Amino acid sequence: MTGRLMLLDTASLYFRAFHGVPESVTAPDGMPVNAVRGLLDIIARLLAEFRPTGLVACWDQDWRPRWRVELIPSYKEHRVAAHVPGGVDVEQMPDGLVPQVPVIRELLTLLGIGIAEAEQAEADDVIAALARGSGSPVDIVTSDRDLFQLVDDDRDVRVVYTARGMSRLELVTADVVEARYGVPPRLYAEFAALRGDPSDGLPGVPGVGEKSAAALLREHGSLDGVLAAARDPRASMAPGVRARLTAAEQYLRRAAPVIAVGERVRVEVDGTLRRPDAERLVSLRAFGERYGLGGALDRALHALPG
Repeated sequence: MTGRLMLLDTASLYFRAFHGVPESVTAPDGMPVNAVRGLLDIIARLLAEFRPTGLVACWDQDWRPRWRVELIPSYKEHRVAAHVPGGVDVEQMPDGLVPQVPVIRELLTLLGIGIAEAEQAEADDVIAALARGSGSPVDIVTSDRDLFQLVDDDRDVRVVYTARGMSRLELVTADVVEARYGVPPRLYAEFAALRGDPSDGLPGVPGVGEKSAAALLREHGSLDGVLAAARDPRASMAPGVRARLTAAEQYLRRAAPVIAVGERVRVEVDGTLRRPDAERLVSLRAFGERYGLGGALDRALHALPG
């Protein structure tokens, strides 16, 4: 693919759309479609502003993979609505959003937007696999800081960060990551393991915050280097920090691969954007009428290239 590939952290965007558009926005049959319409407007905005030639909606086939839970049992535990023995745990989700998710998936397919997922993988893992395998510049659209680890100026991989809202999008490059956190993107996962991330149920090392985590990694080069220094009585390290790191070594060895994304995933998808042909356009119009998508669908169609 030539041009720029855009990868969507789809769940983060439809959650944002759901909370940003009133639930009073409904289909003719009364079903809420606020997330559907909101996501259409998000996609239209992204297409118009960044003009990608490829777009892929990356999907959580498993939002809490067992292998991550086996390493860190607290991983996303606070977001579990129900445990499913041998299956995918049910994630907490607003009642009004639940029926909209399959509608969103069907709509993306009708629009010709590729959907990518992988077994026992989160959307973050799929994004990582596609970004690393792309021969094109890449924009990753997400509100998840963990994906900062993928930023790579040499390969022109950026994050379009949505945490402050669609009206205040932030373009995150390597300089931004380093200025904000004190480490380059390649060390972000190890930095996050040290600091912790309550939103994902990762406790971090007690007493080690952002500044001290960054300082440790800058001084010792990597998490392996930090832990080696903690075990080495000749290394320069405050006794309290040394003790905390030594006590947390097993946690850190498990947390770093939990935070690292895409290491186990192989996925391929044709993300090339194409305008719908006449037959698919008829299906889209019928779909839009069924769900009352109105101007939101028109704006998304207008933003498609070609």
